[in-house]
Amino acid sequence: MAGKWKLTITQDFSSSHQLRNYGGKCEHMHGHNFGVEVCVQGEKLDDRVHYLMDFKELKRHTKAVLDTLDHKHLNEVPPFTEINPSSENLAMHIYRELKSTLPENVQLAWVSVSEKESSKATYWEED
Repeated sequence: MAGKWKLTITQDFSSSHQLRNYGGKCEHMHGHNFGVEVCVQGEKLDDRVHYLMDFKELKRHTKAVLDTLDHKHLNEVPPFTEINPSSENLAMHIYRELKSTLPENVQLAWVSVSEKESSKATYWEED
């Protein structure tokens, strides 16, 4: 049986948003310090260093995606001009933007976004 590895990093960004059609306080502009967790997986370690990928590189790729959202009003950032910038949609957006930036031997397992520590939305795609 072959083994697998998973690496998980956490980062954050700060933004404001409004949830269209919410019917409550969250329909008004408000801000969050969003927490983001990214998990990657793979079956083959690098031959030279014996790691799946450098944590520093995973953080760099993730930061590049989050920088497009950081300190912005998310409702004005595509695709959130059309879809609600909910935690669920943020997780999907970050996942899809990050997926193509990873090394060939590394697959994106999931992305989670939290507005606060007690609530988290996770997105992944089945093969």
